[in-house]
Amino acid sequence: MSRSGAFSWITRGDFSEASNKMTSKMRLISRKDFIRWAALGCGVLSISSRLVRAAAVGWSDVPEILARIKPPVFPKRDFDIMKYGAAGDGAKDCSEAFKKAIAECSQAGGGRVIVPAGDFLTGAIHLRSNVNLHVSEGATLRFNTDPKLYLPAVYTRFEGVECMNYSPFIYAFQQENVALTGAGTLDGQGSNEHWWLWTRNQMPARSRLIEMGENDTPVKDRVFGDGSYLRPNFIQFYQCRNVLVDGINVKNSPMWEIHPVLCTNVTVRGVTIASHGPNNDGCNPESSRDVLIDNCVFDTGDDCIAIKSGRNRDGRRVGVPSENIIVRNCRMKDGHGGVTIGSEASGGVRNVFAENCQMDSPNLDRALRLKTNSVRGGFIENIFMRNVTVGQLADAVLRVDLFYEEGDKGKFPPVVRNIEMTNVISKKSKYALYLRGYKQDPLRDIRLVQCNFENVAEVDVVENVEGLSYDRVTVNGQVRR
Repeated sequence: MSRSGAFSWITRGDFSEASNKMTSKMRLISRKDFIRWAALGCGVLSISSRLVRAAAVGWSDVPEILARIKPPVFPKRDFDIMKYGAAGDGAKDCSEAFKKAIAECSQAGGGRVIVPAGDFLTGAIHLRSNVNLHVSEGATLRFNTDPKLYLPAVYTRFEGVECMNYSPFIYAFQQENVALTGAGTLDGQGSNEHWWLWTRNQMPARSRLIEMGENDTPVKDRVFGDGSYLRPNFIQFYQCRNVLVDGINVKNSPMWEIHPVLCTNVTVRGVTIASHGPNNDGCNPESSRDVLIDNCVFDTGDDCIAIKSGRNRDGRRVGVPSENIIVRNCRMKDGHGGVTIGSEASGGVRNVFAENCQMDSPNLDRALRLKTNSVRGGFIENIFMRNVTVGQLADAVLRVDLFYEEGDKGKFPPVVRNIEMTNVISKKSKYALYLRGYKQDPLRDIRLVQCNFENVAEVDVVENVEGLSYDRVTVNGQVRR
């Protein structure tokens, strides 16, 4: 989406879209201030939060968001991949069988492409509109470790920067009503022998891609793939509407597992992820709107859930925030963070609600983590967590850090405000709070309500925070006010 396209409805004076985004609790604002607020939301302007009066948002908005999140429904037609030449012997390459079955299903008006019990070796699978790829219980999709099977390059994002790169293992681009369902297993075969060691060789291509983003190189000219060592994501829906991922088991990914980008109306539910490679985030909604992550289990080598919106200048160019994201009834085991926002958040993140989750592992670092800096910029606002039980964490229950990686070396200080934790109970952690804002751009309005943090090893780190408040909060048995 271009800048002009992102907010043309504002400049022409059409406020109907704005009305859909704001509740009746919104304060009255002038048209001039509204344009400034909306431009910030689109990543167009970088201005102090003191100049912006945004909508009041809270848990009462969740029912309205959930009412918009509706999984797609598919025609009752099945297309068994065995009829298209697949073999469940773990040896025959079934890529062509998947391609034919998906094409015929789509041409027929949609339905389910059935993967029966068995071990199916394949390369990239590209989904089409109205197709539900159903991986039956007892079925394993085992993705080939030959990188050439994920070429030609496709339009994708690598760590928040758009490019042409290896196809994700399961990929859909500009499709509508797409799903990946079933109780089967997707095995990316990531290991120290395949995919994961690419991290040692990726830096030249990664640096070149970031430079292309800074220079506004056309995406079609940002061609990577063979020899670049930029790993593909496992499952990526790009510019899609009405997406469902339901029930599957995912393991051994090259990097990020489930990655909806620039999508609307996404449901991820009942998914189990066990993947401990480098950058193995579990679910990464990026520049996506109206997303539900429900009843999932995450055991990951990086963040369990990481909400993103593009990196640096390229993220601001696209200028689409992630917003209206609900995480509930999930279990987080190992990972850098249970619910994380950033670090690629240049397009902004707003309206995130996490509730009724369980987190417990000496290898899980934080419950709620926000990470960005003044190189990446953007805004992070209206972040809510409630009714979360934590057994133990290696770091902080709440960590908000504006000094992540590049620190304060840029010209785009992020706006971070309105963060609330309610009824969060932790039995063991290094810190209760680790909060670091900038002196000139502090963190704002962080509230803890009815929380209890036990066995906290070290005192809080709190630097440059305005509006930190406690209500019925205890830390190591001591009441905070």
